[in-house]
Amino acid sequence: VQLQASGGGLVQPGGSLTLSCAASGITLDDYAIGWFRQAPGKEREGISCISSSDGSAYYVDSVKGRFTISRDIAKNTVYLQMNSLEPEDTAVYYCASDPGDPPVPWYGTNWYGWGQGTQVTVSS
Repeated sequence: VQLQASGGGLVQPGGSLTLSCAASGITLDDYAIGWFRQAPGKEREGISCISSSDGSAYYVDSVKGRFTISRDIAKNTVYLQMNSLEPEDTAVYYCASDPGDPPVPWYGTNWYGWGQGTQVTVSS
């Protein structure tokens, strides 16, 4: 399993970014994908995930309404569209995979495979 996260960068408050998580060695029909982030001095937290079976999406309250997770099965890639970014969103963002349904709870860190992170910095 290989997961390649990309798309991070520097953005002003209120701006948008789209992160990508390209998967290889697995198919999105069989694996759930989660997005996590870790800010300096803080624990890694789950922010969104998408199920393998029907593409159901889940979000934590802090990003609900601002972030959208989606997948392109043909490209084997999951996206995280992030709008209305805030300085508090600054973190290293990771994607993770788990076979079948997301782990319970999905926002925990007991996922099977992890990709490397991509830095998102929200600052003026």
